[in-house]
Amino acid sequence: MVFVVMLAAIAAAPVPKSGPSKPYCSSTYADDFSVLTKSALDLANKSDANFTYCVRTVANYECLSYASDGTIKRAKRQAVAHGTAFAYKKQNAETMLLTNAHVAEWPTVTDDDHPVAGVPMGCKRVSDQLHIVDNEKDTYEGDDISLSKVVTDPSLDMAVVRSKISLNLMPWKIGRSSALRDRNVVEVRGFPLGAFKATVQGRVTSAFDHDDYKDWDHDDFVVDAQLSGGNSGSPVVAVNCQTGEYELVGVFHADYSRGNSLNVVVHIDQVRELMTTLKRTTPLQNESAPLSSQLRRRLIDASAETGQLFVPFGPLTVEARPRSDGAILYSIFPRDFPLHGWPLMIIEDLDRSGEGGFGQLGRVWAGNARGLKELSVDKLENDDRIQVDRSLDALRRTALLVAAHRRATARSQTSRESADDLARLEREIRRISSNARDVAQGLNDFADKFGPTNSDEPISSLRPFSISPADAPVMAPK
Repeated sequence: MVFVVMLAAIAAAPVPKSGPSKPYCSSTYADDFSVLTKSALDLANKSDANFTYCVRTVANYECLSYASDGTIKRAKRQAVAHGTAFAYKKQNAETMLLTNAHVAEWPTVTDDDHPVAGVPMGCKRVSDQLHIVDNEKDTYEGDDISLSKVVTDPSLDMAVVRSKISLNLMPWKIGRSSALRDRNVVEVRGFPLGAFKATVQGRVTSAFDHDDYKDWDHDDFVVDAQLSGGNSGSPVVAVNCQTGEYELVGVFHADYSRGNSLNVVVHIDQVRELMTTLKRTTPLQNESAPLSSQLRRRLIDASAETGQLFVPFGPLTVEARPRSDGAILYSIFPRDFPLHGWPLMIIEDLDRSGEGGFGQLGRVWAGNARGLKELSVDKLENDDRIQVDRSLDALRRTALLVAAHRRATARSQTSRESADDLARLEREIRRISSNARDVAQGLNDFADKFGPTNSDEPISSLRPFSISPADAPVMAPK
C-alpha cells in the first residue's frame, strides 16, 4: 500500500520544463562544451567566422666579421617564421589584428638572450616584413596580404598589426580572464607549425601564473590544449555560462619547454587597453617621465653609500659615480668587463639641480685599450649627438632603478610588501636592461668610431674624475 502511494506521488510530481541544462557551470565560464547554444555553434561553423590568419614574418640580418687581412666582412642572413594573428577591429578601411610581439618583431641584435635560428650572435637586423599567407608552404606572393606594425608591447608579448585590406573580424565578445577557474574548457584557433588551420580544445589547468622570463612581465593562465610554435598569437576562447557563447579570454604565447602539453596564455584583461587605444600603457624605460633634481639626489646618495653604483645596460656594465663638484660620470665598460677594465665611453652629467632639472650633458670621452680621447660634443654630427643624448637619458633612468633597488634591498626583510617591491624592481631592471641592447650597441659603435688611434695621445681613464684634469697622468699604450 505504501509502495502504491509512493508511485502515485511520483506520477503526480511536476515534470521539469524543457530547457538547456547547465550542470557544468560552477562559475562564469563552463567546464563542458555542452553549454554552447546552437546559434553559437552555427556561427562558429560559418565561413565568416574564419578570423584567424597565418602570418609569415621575415627578417634580414647583417653580420660583421674580420678577414685574415683585418678588413671587415659583411654577410647577410635571413630568418623566416610563422605564427597566428586574428582580426578584431576595423578602423576606417583598415583592419586591426592582434598577435604576439615575438611574432611581429625580431630582435634588433642577436645575442645569448635573443637568439635567432640560423643567425650568428652579434648580427644586426636591417629589415623585416610581415605578411598573411595561406600556410608555410605558400610560395605564391601575388595574394599575400602585407601587414604593418601599429604598437608593440614586449612586456606583454603583444602586438597590434594593421592590414589595409578588409578582413573577417572575430565574432565573439571580449571576456574577463579574471573570471576563469581551473577546469574551465577553452578552444584555440590557429596555425600549428604554420602548416594548416586547426581548432584545438583543452582545459584551464591553472587560472593564474606570472611570467617574468627575460623581457616578459605579465599574468598568464595555463591550458593543456595541444599547441605548437605556429600557434603563437592564437585567440583562446571560453564558453560563457549565462549566454552559452564563446568569449575571448586570452592569447596563446608560449609553452613550458620541459612540460607536456602545458601552454601559457596571456590574460586578455591586460591586453584590452592596448587593443582599444593602440598605445602601450607603460612606456619602456619610462621615457616620458620627467627627471628632477630630487631624483638626482637619490642617485648620488645611493652611490655614496658604497662609493660606486654598477648598472646593467644590455650586455654592457656601467658605473655611475658622483664627482666632488656634483657631476655624475657614467663609465661604460665592454662586454667582457671586468676582464677588460678600460671604458668604452665616459659621459659627464653636469649638476644643474639648482635650476630644478636633473642635469646637463657635459664632456664625452671615447675609449679603447689605448686609453681615452676627449671629444667636442658641439662638433659631433647630428646623428652622433642624438646617440649621446639618447644614451645619457637611458643611463640616467636605468641607474635610478638600480638605486631604488639598492634601497629596497635594505628593507626587503621587513615585510612581505617590501619583498614584493624588491622582486618587482628586479624584473623591471632586467626588462629595461634587455631593452637597452640597441642603445648599448650604439655605444659600442660610437667607441669604435671615435676611440684613440695610434696617432692620438690617449689620456688616463682617471682624468675625467679630476676637477683639474691637466694634473692627471697620461696612460701609455700597453
